[in-house]
Amino acid sequence: MILDAATFVVAFAIALVLYPPCIRALRRLKAGQVIQSELPESHQKKAGTPTGGGIIFAVLGIVGGLLATLAGHAGAWPAVAGLVAGGVVGFVDDGRKLRVGSLGIPARLKLPIQLLLALPVAALALSQGGAHQYLLPSVPWLLFPLAVIAIAATANAVNITDGMDGLAGGLSVIAISAMTLLLPGAPAGERAVAMTLAGALVAFLIHNRYPARVFMGDTGALAIGYALAAMAIQQGLLILLPLLALVFVLETLSVIIQVAYFKASRGRRVFKMAPIHYTFHHEGWSENRIALSFWGAGLVSALAAAGVARLIT
Repeated sequence: MILDAATFVVAFAIALVLYPPCIRALRRLKAGQVIQSELPESHQKKAGTPTGGGIIFAVLGIVGGLLATLAGHAGAWPAVAGLVAGGVVGFVDDGRKLRVGSLGIPARLKLPIQLLLALPVAALALSQGGAHQYLLPSVPWLLFPLAVIAIAATANAVNITDGMDGLAGGLSVIAISAMTLLLPGAPAGERAVAMTLAGALVAFLIHNRYPARVFMGDTGALAIGYALAAMAIQQGLLILLPLLALVFVLETLSVIIQVAYFKASRGRRVFKMAPIHYTFHHEGWSENRIALSFWGAGLVSALAAAGVARLIT
């Protein structure tokens, strides 16, 4: 636990030093966020805010995992592979958005690419402890595709949630910390990646809280999602991932429900706007209130997942 705390503090300090020059560099590169026209007026003024800031915490997480491996601590590779795979897809998507507007990688290509890059991450996670999954049959032909789908789904869920200042970053710190500190069975290498990532994310939040001076972009959101799912698979606790990351799941479900009902009813809506955090915003909630409330819900679901884990392991 002392080593985990030290890793967190060191990562936080390094990221705290790196973020100001990173933000300045992103401004010089004109890496400004493109805001979709259908978003509320309060979000339109955020246009041009530097995006892609997730590259700092993703790279630090990778470095933390590599150093842990060199020190002889096993278990870092699945999370490291997740950060690399998700970060690469997100980096390309962020870059394309800046060049061609808000389109990014076309949807018809993005999901297949995500699934393709999830293949090696799933294979690593299953081979390094994840071959036995609690409450799931240990059948490779079932577990492997389930793991691949879970990785891509988690990445997209984090990305969908990343729509308000501080929201996805804070929820990610809670989920990642709970995954490795509260759930049993996290190897030392995985904890090194997680604590490095969590420490750097807290430093990121200092600049991402309202009003945000930098966004994580797809680079950060997809990297987090891939890594988080890889950790759950590696620990054999894939079944608990939806509970641990419940707010991410609910945000995604709100989009699915909204789109499905809109098409079925020919233009009617269930929510004022999806993802659901925008509905709360339309109801007059401030971004800080939404973030804090959702963080609280995320903490409760993480503690619930920890309690269930104690029962089934």
